[in-house]
Amino acid sequence: MKFSVYSLFPNLIEYYLQDSLLAKASEKGLLEFNIQDLRKFATDKFKHVDDKPYGGGSGMVIRVDIADKAIEEVKNDYIAPDEVILLSPSGEKFDQKIAEELAQKKHIAILSARYEGFDARVESLVSRELSIGDYILMGGEIAALAIIEATARLVPDVIGDVNSHQQDSFSSGILDYPSYTRPEEYKGLKVPDILLSGHHAKIAAWRQEQAKKRTQLRRPDLLD
Repeated sequence: MKFSVYSLFPNLIEYYLQDSLLAKASEKGLLEFNIQDLRKFATDKFKHVDDKPYGGGSGMVIRVDIADKAIEEVKNDYIAPDEVILLSPSGEKFDQKIAEELAQKKHIAILSARYEGFDARVESLVSRELSIGDYILMGGEIAALAIIEATARLVPDVIGDVNSHQQDSFSSGILDYPSYTRPEEYKGLKVPDILLSGHHAKIAAWRQEQAKKRTQLRRPDLLD
């Protein structure tokens, strides 16, 4: 699977991708990353890609012609993108269901903004707008990485245990059950006896019950 990201700070993304399971998956040929600097499409010697907004107001806006050049470039890639995603606070909220959908694609392209975002006309040039939550970041690089990691881990063989992601929170529609490891007791806090029983059927039933209880207590909206 391939991810292409266009950003004003590509080094922030590349640095993260140089380590962890994503780097190993890239070395194995399971994932491919194409991280580009939006400034490469600037036409002046100062590499300006933004301008003041029409009608006044604070901040700077990334120009539509700059974004369009990036989109045209990625569309001419040897693997045409299945999705060209604009990161935007007004976009559809990214969740596990969308990650699972994107994981079925061969190539995902992402436009990452800074300043006051992209010219609104860019919305008509992309296939989808996504947001990772109702809060404001200084740029889209963290959002791009969140989408990449949540999606890439669902690609076969990227994570070691093929069944691992199926048991995680949100994959089943509810939160995950609580997990414990050694030591058996720490500062008066003990591992539940059922987990030490060796009775796999009872352990599975307990975990399912705990997952439902956690969801009811902490995220009842998921049950709705």
